[in-house]
Amino acid sequence: MHIKEETIAILKQFDIGNKFSYLPVLPKASVLIPLFVKNGELHTLMTLRSEELRTSAGEVCFPGGKRDPSDRDDVDTALREAEEEIGLPPDDVQVVCTLFPIINKSGLLVTPVVGFIEESFCPSPNPAEVRSVFTVPLGFFTSEDHYSACGTSEMVGTLHFFNFVDPDSGRQYQIWGLTAMLAILVATLALRKKPRFEVGFDSEDPLSFFQQILHRQMSKL
Repeated sequence: MHIKEETIAILKQFDIGNKFSYLPVLPKASVLIPLFVKNGELHTLMTLRSEELRTSAGEVCFPGGKRDPSDRDDVDTALREAEEEIGLPPDDVQVVCTLFPIINKSGLLVTPVVGFIEESFCPSPNPAEVRSVFTVPLGFFTSEDHYSACGTSEMVGTLHFFNFVDPDSGRQYQIWGLTAMLAILVATLALRKKPRFEVGFDSEDPLSFFQQILHRQMSKL
């Protein structure tokens, strides 16, 4: 079985479906975690947000944003935002699954959507929102070589931090917080590889950990 097909089969096991439909109505957002295969390895695509944005300016994120009234669901939000931010046509994304939602520092209920794109995709960043686009081998997020824990949060436990140097441009990117946690989660699930550092969740059954986080966050609202 090819890497892509094998990864899709693995990740579909963690699709949340309607497991969290019982949650009260909260402001929603979605992010797209785009995967692709390059030189026989899984990679993901990330963005550096514009310094001009009101929230998370200058931070590394996955493409995504707030739910619009016209969006049908979390997947719709993620695909629309990815098209607006980096010019990725929704029809060019093979959606695989939606993962556990988590409340971010702005109080939005963020749902990660995982999908495959073609290696040949050439981003067209919207300069009003995105300063640059870069790709990272997924295995980077299981290695301790460029990793450090940068403190703890009452809500989500360890705050993860990675320093990534893009071999194409030589630029350094600091990947931390919720984005780092989502990257670790997808890498752990897709590669079936436990990271070389403490992540705080069971790689065989991460759902219970993220449910606990969500319920802890909900109790603080």
